[in-house]
Amino acid sequence: MPQDPAAALSSLLRDASIDDHDEVLKAANLAIKADKSNILARHTKLVALLKLDRFDDAVRFITESGFALESRFILEKAYALYKAGKLDEATVTLKGAGLRDRSLQHIAAQVAYRAERFDEAGQIYEELLDGKVGDEENDLKINLTAVHAQAEWSGLPAPSDSLRSLPDSFELCYNAACAGIARGELGDATSLLQRAAMLCKASDDLTEDDKQTELRPIWLQQAYVYAREGKFEEALDLYNSIGSLSNDDGDFVTVARQNLLSIEAKPTNPYLLRRQIGSLDMKAGDTKLFSYQSSRQRQNAYLLDLDVHKTGGVQEKTHRFLQQSEQPTDSARINAMAVVNAAAVADGLDDRAAVRKLQSLSAKRHSDVGLLLTIIQLQLRLSRKGAALSLLQSFFDYLEKEGTDASRNIRFSPGLVALAVSLMRAQGHENSAKAEFVTAAKYWTKRPSVSCHSLLQESGIELMRSSNPEDLKLAGSAFASLFAEHKGSQIASAGLVASLAAVDTNKTKQHVSELPAVESLVKGINVKNLLQAGVVTVPSRPNTKKRAATEDKAETATAKRRRRRLPKDYEEGKAPDPERWLPLRDRSSYRPKNKKGKKKAADSTQGGVVKEEETLGLVGGGGVKVEKSDNAAKKKKKSKK
Repeated sequence: MPQDPAAALSSLLRDASIDDHDEVLKAANLAIKADKSNILARHTKLVALLKLDRFDDAVRFITESGFALESRFILEKAYALYKAGKLDEATVTLKGAGLRDRSLQHIAAQVAYRAERFDEAGQIYEELLDGKVGDEENDLKINLTAVHAQAEWSGLPAPSDSLRSLPDSFELCYNAACAGIARGELGDATSLLQRAAMLCKASDDLTEDDKQTELRPIWLQQAYVYAREGKFEEALDLYNSIGSLSNDDGDFVTVARQNLLSIEAKPTNPYLLRRQIGSLDMKAGDTKLFSYQSSRQRQNAYLLDLDVHKTGGVQEKTHRFLQQSEQPTDSARINAMAVVNAAAVADGLDDRAAVRKLQSLSAKRHSDVGLLLTIIQLQLRLSRKGAALSLLQSFFDYLEKEGTDASRNIRFSPGLVALAVSLMRAQGHENSAKAEFVTAAKYWTKRPSVSCHSLLQESGIELMRSSNPEDLKLAGSAFASLFAEHKGSQIASAGLVASLAAVDTNKTKQHVSELPAVESLVKGINVKNLLQAGVVTVPSRPNTKKRAATEDKAETATAKRRRRRLPKDYEEGKAPDPERWLPLRDRSSYRPKNKKGKKKAADSTQGGVVKEEETLGLVGGGGVKVEKSDNAAKKKKKSKK
């Protein structure tokens, strides 16, 4: 008699050593076929599908099983949706469940991380760390540092300073190195990557195969750092020493091979490189890259298309992308695509012609930040600093007229404010640069929840140099906002003390005790030698357009008077030639060179014979004046016969 399918499944599940998920799946299917209401069999099939990485089949099976199975197995459903890449559906499922269990919180953090909601993911991991962590503490710290690193890569400030401490595991070192690379701290990143490799090799919890698997991303990240530093030979050697990447994760392989092709690229043959990148994209298939990775991959493809003269397609694709994007924006992904679109529009033109064409395009796309920055860059290449600043200020006026929160955030974004200050200082407009800092600081200090760390810090430092009490109070407000966001920040404490010491000493007492002692800062410095060496200062740019305040009217009149011009053969005390004002032909020293000139000189009245004239009458009336002839002089002598 054949065994009951449900009993066979139960017997199979009681075997703790079973590791054949295909066999479990077959037994579960037989049990479900025999009894469709068997919840244990359905749950077993769902778990087996997840173990076999058949996530799409798992989602489909949950949907077909109806509400009864969905409501009982929320964790499995959310995990299947997350692994299948259906992040929005997973988020809805988790919100409906209410995140009542730690297991659901773990899945919610992973979903938020993959959906690039890094603030939400970091908050969930911090809540998990505040609870009963048990054996999860190390894994939670690793995941939290990974969230912080991805936030840095996406251009967001890390919500914690834990990345800057020296980690004690290779996973934490690797995540801290990734965050350092995103901040541009390549030297520190190299040290952290070397420490991560050392800790990984010395780990007793990993097998040799596991160590090689974990070392591979560390080495590839180091090769990326070498490439960023211009050490291409070292980067290629490191890539070649790693070997084949065929067994690695698909996303990881796509990024690594694209970086390798970029390093090996020969500028003389863009067609071959375009073919190689295209074949790599086809092999990548359904890779799930982060937005900053996919955007750079797309930019590389478009730039290669421009190199092989496919400008029409690039212009059309980028224009369609920009039409679907929010404008204005400070997103690097969108603005970089606008720069690629501008390059396609101005392809083959010189800088002057490109500026004219892009300015006409900017008249239609008023809020395109990427296009604006492209035109400003071209103006600076043409040494037109004034035109660049005027264009930026016109854009600021447009954003202020819009009056929305989004437009004001773009108006006072750190990059645009820094560009404006740099252009103003390049032309000697120091007061305008300071006014720009004041306006930006006033804007961001009123928005502590979305304040900008870098801009507040630079504005506070600039205003702290002023002797105006109002400027010092504003600098204190900027540093106070920084201190509220970053508890224990010595930069914010020092800024508060320096700016408010002269105007409000009561607010500086609590911060003075937190600063390091002066003796610890100047220890080992020879003050006497520094005083003898003096202070090196940069000479300020003189303003040649304005008259000096000490200049009197007499000096001004002398400067405006026409400079006296003397002849080359002028001699002091010698009487000038009385005929110097006469034309050359009227001077007594004039001697014509040819017969025609001599005849004109003879006919002239000055010093010559005055000729007599007579008038001959005409038949129709009137007369003609002719020279009177001398008959005696013209009379012919009679010849002798």
